[in-house]
Amino acid sequence: MIELAELIEELRRELTVARTAAEGEDLYFEVGPVELEAAVVVERSATAGGKIRFWVVEAGADGRVADSVTHRVKLTLDPRTHSGGGRAPWVGGTEAEGER
Repeated sequence: MIELAELIEELRRELTVARTAAEGEDLYFEVGPVELEAAVVVERSATAGGKIRFWVVEAGADGRVADSVTHRVKLTLDPRTHSGGGRAPWVGGTEAEGER
């Protein structure tokens, strides 16, 4: 199992790889809202402060997960870049006129 934050971090990394791999390409894709759905186990630590964690589980997970209650979480992420002034990024090469 991995934490939900780690899953989102890896998704961000993959989108960045796709953007940089398209350098010099003529065809552009704007990165729009990204929908992510995951099965999670909610766990609250027994220590002081009682931190809550969301663990993403795989299909067919065994043992520990089988004894836990799983929940489905659906997130809609709207990617933005700091370098683009907070606008939605494009997957493509060099900046084109009117590109966001």
